[in-house]
Amino acid sequence: MTQFTDLGLAKPILKALAAEGYTEPTPIQAQAIPHVMAGRDLLGIAQTGTGKTAAFALPILHRLSENPKAAPRRGCRVLVLSPTRELASQIAESFRTYGKHLGLTVAVVFGGAKYGPQVRALAAGVDVLVATPGRLIDHLGERTAQLGETEVLVLDEADQMLDLGFLQPIRRIVSHLPKARQNLFFSATMPGEIGKLAAELLVNPSQVSVTPQATTVEKIRQHLIYVEGAHKRELLAELFGDPKLARTIVFTRTKRGADRVAKHLESAGIDAAAIHGDKSQGQRERALAAFKAGKVRALVATDIAARGIDVDAVSHVINFELPNVPEAYVHRIGRTARAGAEGAAISLCADEERKLLKDIERLTRQSIPFTDRRRDRSLALMTAANGSSGDEDRKERQPRGQQQHRGRNGGGGGGGGGSQPPRRPQANAGGPRPDSGAPRNRNRRRGKGGGGQRPSAQA
Repeated sequence: MTQFTDLGLAKPILKALAAEGYTEPTPIQAQAIPHVMAGRDLLGIAQTGTGKTAAFALPILHRLSENPKAAPRRGCRVLVLSPTRELASQIAESFRTYGKHLGLTVAVVFGGAKYGPQVRALAAGVDVLVATPGRLIDHLGERTAQLGETEVLVLDEADQMLDLGFLQPIRRIVSHLPKARQNLFFSATMPGEIGKLAAELLVNPSQVSVTPQATTVEKIRQHLIYVEGAHKRELLAELFGDPKLARTIVFTRTKRGADRVAKHLESAGIDAAAIHGDKSQGQRERALAAFKAGKVRALVATDIAARGIDVDAVSHVINFELPNVPEAYVHRIGRTARAGAEGAAISLCADEERKLLKDIERLTRQSIPFTDRRRDRSLALMTAANGSSGDEDRKERQPRGQQQHRGRNGGGGGGGGGSQPPRRPQANAGGPRPDSGAPRNRNRRRGKGGGGQRPSAQA
């Protein structure tokens, strides 16, 4: 089996890896590192949790160590673009960890943080700059950053970049880069737009893929529960009655929905915290720290905020609402079963979400085992006892495009009387088994936020 020592990495990098306890590269690392060290452009397709960060960080650090020189003023030798502030922070920490014996400088630039410290960090130039597109464009516009001497461009989580509407900002950033550079694209899925962007920017690239695009990690036990939208909160609280849900990420479609779900869990005696784009950077960091420390069992998050979160031993992912974009399902459930561990993903599906489910199953080429909890008397009684029918956010739960067209009697999120039969024959009706299974205009000045990878070879 290939060892890190077989890849020709500089000794200080190997020393840092050994200190972290890493000796063997993951498949994406073993395939990608030689191409990057050879100076080739690269398109890498791999699921989250397979080690994409180290796959580009290690050979880039080797390149910098082999060709030491001063970083350009207000510029960088390496630019890594990330979709979220959390992912940006974790990527930067990975560079610092693996390069701690090299004396290199690393800076992070993202929205939601003070502008002044970022300007000061960029003034003398840095070896590695990790940034979200919106805030970097701000700095370019203010001329507090320049990219004319950048040697390497990395686009991480490229598919999510496009989902968030960052295609034009990326092109604007690229227009500031020199033509002679190395380009590295990493993505969990390969939608058509990524192929188009790759064709524009990559020059005779190598391509590595450790899993077919849009497939899910094999060690994730997936399960689906059909339930009326009005009863989802009660079912969610019931699921947390199982102690196996020790460290769980709950995904909602909206920021308001995340706050409401977290509040409901707290009222049910379940320690929970919400993380989304309307939270301050400090609030997001405190919520994530509490989740990592095990002080809260449930981290309720939106897709954007949770992208790139790498927390050890996430036992379960729960899709309180199915995502509008089917590729997001792959990213969501990839928060568990990371670095070869096992995990479980449970999805709550109301009738109005069945088209989203169909899109997910078409994309992942699999049929998810299910339980039908519609017309469940116990859930109806709990909903009545809590004095909530779910009306205040039922509209938010409807897939995009249905909110304007559904009538008052349109079915779906209401009570059991309006439910339609499931797409497949009913199975396991006795109950669920949790162990189975574009930047917004108002943010334009400060840009979008970022997220990150844990500083490990499995990041």
